[in-house]
Amino acid sequence: METVNAREKREVAQKEKKGLQIRDVLLIGILLAAGAVLKFFVGSVINFGMKPNFIIAMYCLIIMLIKPPFIEAAIIGILAGAICQFFPGQPYINFASELLGAVAMCLLIKIPLEKLKIPVKPIICTFLSTLVSGFTFIAVMYIMYYSGVDIKPTPLAIFMAIIFGTATINAVIVQVLYIPLKLALKL
Repeated sequence: METVNAREKREVAQKEKKGLQIRDVLLIGILLAAGAVLKFFVGSVINFGMKPNFIIAMYCLIIMLIKPPFIEAAIIGILAGAICQFFPGQPYINFASELLGAVAMCLLIKIPLEKLKIPVKPIICTFLSTLVSGFTFIAVMYIMYYSGVDIKPTPLAIFMAIIFGTATINAVIVQVLYIPLKLALKL
């Protein structure tokens, strides 16, 4: 007769999370909508030929919070690009720029930065992802322009100021919102 030791460590089988949960989908919708509202209202005040894109800050925040797999991060980027189509600007370029920005964010959050004394991962990753998105936008726009597409490119110097300004603003927004949202959502 075999006896079972009552003091053995019990293991609870945990179901592995597959795909986005309903909470994640709601968070994506709410934060992308908030980014669109910010882009519309704040962008109406700050306009130097191109409006800052707060939708980038929101998808960076989403990706930091829910840490989706690569494919789901790419889908978030495509959704962000689709939302950008409702605003004035160069049509369709945001699909490429937001896709690459979201993918960059997904990859950047995997870099271990926990050894630093202060939590700076949100600010660094968001700043770099916004640069990826901005430089992709410039590259695609100029490729289209030199390919003969009838678009009017903004001068490069103005784009650089807007990209670095937007990257800084987005990085601060995500840094400020990340910890409170993470605590509130218990992520």
